[in-house]
Amino acid sequence: MLMILAWITMPDRADDSQIMAIANPNDAEDVEILDSEEIDPLDVTVFENEAPRDSTDTTTMTVNPVPTPSLEDLSAAPDQFRLDDFGELSVPTNDLMDRVGGGLGEGLGKVRGKNARQGALEKGGGNAGSEAAVAAALKWLAQHQEADGGWSFDHQRGPCKGRCSHPGVIAPSRNGATAMALLPFLGAGHTHREGKYKETVEAGLRFLCLQMKQQRGMGDLSDAGGHLYSHGLASIALCEAYAMTNDEGLLVPAQMSLNYIVFAQDPIGGGWRYKPQQAGDTSVVGWQLMACKSGHMAYLRVPPETIMGATKFLNFVADQNGARYGYTVPGEGPATTAVGLLCRMYLGWKHDEPALQEGVKYLHALGPGPERGDQQNMYYNYYATQVMRHYGGEYWDVWNGKLRDYLVKAQDVSDGHANGSWYFPRDPWVGRGGRLYCTSLATMILEVYYRHMPIYGKQAAEDDFPL
Repeated sequence: MLMILAWITMPDRADDSQIMAIANPNDAEDVEILDSEEIDPLDVTVFENEAPRDSTDTTTMTVNPVPTPSLEDLSAAPDQFRLDDFGELSVPTNDLMDRVGGGLGEGLGKVRGKNARQGALEKGGGNAGSEAAVAAALKWLAQHQEADGGWSFDHQRGPCKGRCSHPGVIAPSRNGATAMALLPFLGAGHTHREGKYKETVEAGLRFLCLQMKQQRGMGDLSDAGGHLYSHGLASIALCEAYAMTNDEGLLVPAQMSLNYIVFAQDPIGGGWRYKPQQAGDTSVVGWQLMACKSGHMAYLRVPPETIMGATKFLNFVADQNGARYGYTVPGEGPATTAVGLLCRMYLGWKHDEPALQEGVKYLHALGPGPERGDQQNMYYNYYATQVMRHYGGEYWDVWNGKLRDYLVKAQDVSDGHANGSWYFPRDPWVGRGGRLYCTSLATMILEVYYRHMPIYGKQAAEDDFPL
């Protein structure tokens, strides 16, 4: 069956926008905030993607709910995916589920499998309440999938039909929304081949593959409203799904998404931002590096030069001898510090690294959600929770007890359509991403016990990036 890819273009926007914007809004020097009036949800009727800046030949595709190609069709149509500019893949024939750790030292298949998940949950500090919350959240996410297999931050326009309040305003960012919805399913061990949500996951992965704009061996999943944020998230989803299943139909799309990250990196400063080769910011860098690490652990190709560039960027925005991080310049923003420290962990910092110890101490003093003393800054919570989980010890026990119980209590348990979701009115970015954004991040936080094994519990040298 012929595999069709979307090539959809749009005019350049006056301002670049963010979906995973960062830090405390009071950190004005760290954050560029998009005014909500710049995106009028009532005017959004066409969902368009931004093409690579040197693209010339474009066509428009309409996605039909049925029939659509299955993931098996991707491997049956190799001519639709070309890697000529990036050489051969580095994928072995052994079962990836025994090897891939998403960057964190143990196999995704091992730790996310049904048998291992319960042990990891208990050992890491999860409980029956947190697992029930995850199950309810996955049900809500599945109920808000659209007919084309994707999701929207404007969750009301699909099957919801307005029954859940507080949609986001960045409806054009379909790829970003779809990736954020898929990642909680993958984190809980659901793939397109296994689990009660396998049809949901397959439809979502198929949507991302259909939206990919291919050019010279690269696959661009950036979109309006999300740009490279959306691409990084979508690349993580494709790499994780491939790693967990070893499905050849996902191999090339996942590699192509990494190739685009390599291309989009700032050749001077080593970072990433909204559009290819712009000077970087820490928030966008975090998602791209997570995608690179997931791809590397799946035996996909990530050039050492790309990783060295990311290290160069982190060195530039580091403050306090590497214990804290800014947005585009050295600084001390809570969220950017959490992102920077997690990236350093990915890049090989040891547990006894003084800067890491100081950074963890700083996050511990802040606690979950630093804004106005509450726990509602979910972007910060998402990254900082991973840092604290990997670091472990007493700091993790204190952090986990506070945030886990808060999230379980904050989940919607009403009899209405919003049951299983979260909405945090004081989250600084909730107006853009809405209820789906909150639900995705909260769910992934509650999956932290088994989503990845702790870095410092059992880190093998072979898991490191090739430098």
